[in-house]
Amino acid sequence: MAGKFELKKSKNDKFYFSLLAGNGQNILQSEMYESKASAQNGIESVKKNAADASRFEKLTGTKGDPYFVLKAGNHQVIGQSQMYSSEKSRDAGIESCVNHAPGATVDDQT
Repeated sequence: MAGKFELKKSKNDKFYFSLLAGNGQNILQSEMYESKASAQNGIESVKKNAADASRFEKLTGTKGDPYFVLKAGNHQVIGQSQMYSSEKSRDAGIESCVNHAPGATVDDQT
């Protein structure tokens, strides 16, 4: 099963999206956007930038947990992963993002 983006509206009327793998696991989450159009542009940016491995930054959280962010060409963060238990798991998350994002469909739940 292919990956998909879920576009949602928060309780405070902002928009955000998640990239889900074929098994339904959350790979990447966006920031909150003021408008639906901005969130949709964010999805397109993830689709475009996820194909370029140099756009991923591997980071470590305050408790030592590895995670990653995906950056656009202007170096702005367009998505962040969950915290992983190991660097190997984080790297697999990046690979999943690379594989799923470019062709992912959008499930508009707004």
